[in-house]
Amino acid sequence: TPGHIGLNVSNLEIAQKFYTSVFGLETSAISTEPGREYALLSQGGEIVLTLWRQSDGKFAGNVSGLHHLAFRAQSLTDVEAAQERVLAAGGRILHGGIVPHREGASSGGIFFEDPDGIRLEIFTPSGLEGRDAPVEGAPTCGFF
Repeated sequence: TPGHIGLNVSNLEIAQKFYTSVFGLETSAISTEPGREYALLSQGGEIVLTLWRQSDGKFAGNVSGLHHLAFRAQSLTDVEAAQERVLAAGGRILHGGIVPHREGASSGGIFFEDPDGIRLEIFTPSGLEGRDAPVEGAPTCGFF
C-alpha cells in the first residue's frame, strides 16, 4: 500500500511552492509555527509528500541516506511537460535534459534537484529509443 515520503527542507515556503508546481500536489495542511513548520501535500485526497522545516543546509549526497526519489510519468510528453515545470520552478536539470536510463534503454526521463539539492527523477517506461545515455555502462539514475 502506498504511503508517503517525508523530506527535511531548509525553507518551507520555497519547498512547498516547488513541489506543488512541479508535481501538481495540493497542500492539505500547513504549520508555520516556529520550530514546528511543516506542509502535508496530497494528490487525490491522499497525502503523498510531507515537508519538514528541520534542516539548515543543502542535501548531502556523500553520506548514507537518500540517494534520489523517482516518480513515474505515463508518457514522454508528460516528462517533457514536467521538465518545463521544473525549469519554471527553478529546479536544476542534470544530464542536459531528457535521457535514457542506460545505453539502449527505451525508458528514461529527467534527473534534477529541488531547491535544497535533493535529487529527483521523473521517468517514463518508453519513448527514448535511440537516444544516447549520459553514463556509459551504468544506470543513469545512479550517477547524478
